[in-house]
Amino acid sequence: MSIEIYVDADACPVKPEILKVAERHGLRVTLVANSGLRPSRDPMVRNIIVSAGFDAADNWIADNTNPNDIVITADVPLAVRCVAKGAHVTGPTGRVFDEKNIGMASAMRDLGQHLRETGESKGYNAAFSPRDRSAFLETLEKLCRRAKAGA
Repeated sequence: MSIEIYVDADACPVKPEILKVAERHGLRVTLVANSGLRPSRDPMVRNIIVSAGFDAADNWIADNTNPNDIVITADVPLAVRCVAKGAHVTGPTGRVFDEKNIGMASAMRDLGQHLRETGESKGYNAAFSPRDRSAFLETLEKLCRRAKAGA
């Protein structure tokens, strides 16, 4: 079975970087979104448009991910589902989600959501920075090598 990179593509700030690294490694990329994506002429890039339903893109990715695939998402619940299936998961800032840290990541997400709902926190996210982009590239390169070694 070949390794595939699945991207939670709605609002993903690192799509060009993903395509560049995937091409270098000869890996197929599937961009999954609720709305339009720019078509690619690259036969190794597939666009999947799902319904606008809540979590439709996340459900499609979780249902289609296999062990050793790579998933790129900022969505912690999706990361939990993909780690459980044996996928390599990272966020667009280069944060890796794995068996060792996914429980804490999920708990922190739930705590943050609770604090926002109770008004204790405004829930502002830091702006995406060049440092985040660089960390992501480094992480994706490592995950591609790890996935290919495990294939």
